Amino acid sequence: MRTAIFVVFILAISVIFLSGTAAAQRDYFTPEEIELIRDAQAIDRRIDVLTHAVDRRFAALKVDVGGAKIPDKEKAAWGEIPKGTRFELLVDVKRILQKAIDDIDNLSERPDSRIIPEKEDKKAEGYAIIFPRAVRNLAAAAKRYQPALKAELDSTKDGMDKGPILDSLEMCDQIVAAVGKLPADPVPTTGKKH
Repeated sequence: MRTAIFVVFILAISVIFLSGTAAAQRDYFTPEEIELIRDAQAIDRRIDVLTHAVDRRFAALKVDVGGAKIPDKEKAAWGEIPKGTRFELLVDVKRILQKAIDDIDNLSERPDSRIIPEKEDKKAEGYAIIFPRAVRNLAAAAKRYQPALKAELDSTKDGMDKGPILDSLEMCDQIVAAVGKLPADPVPTTGKKH
């Protein structure tokens, strides 16, 4: 009898603990951002969506990182600026940067997994063009984020905030360093063959 009561007690505690843990988890993308990410299948477009999502977190923190402005006609697709505590928004920045790095790493390890354009689409750009563009776009964003993150690190008084800021700074350093491993930009052709 005591064993049965003990088992019921343990199960009740487990249910309470697990439900509290599930409620404490927070999705770091808004529903509108999730749809935009799903629609952006080409890696360069996806990185642009992810970096704008980071820009929105900084905007919510009232930190200007010099991100591109979204045209008025596209603002509805993005929804409202994300809400959360300072810590939650800083963790969002870290997680979104990690997602961008993971997406690029996954494609670099398996370039055949990319979206292959239709044969009729003569304007479609290949992997050799869009992959380096995605890395360069992410690095340009990382360079914009570094001064803001350093300023946030210097001004924060909350030790909890320092963790995601330091992690984000480290990721930005890695992203900027990765650009050095890319081949040089291809020289645009003028249509004349030499």
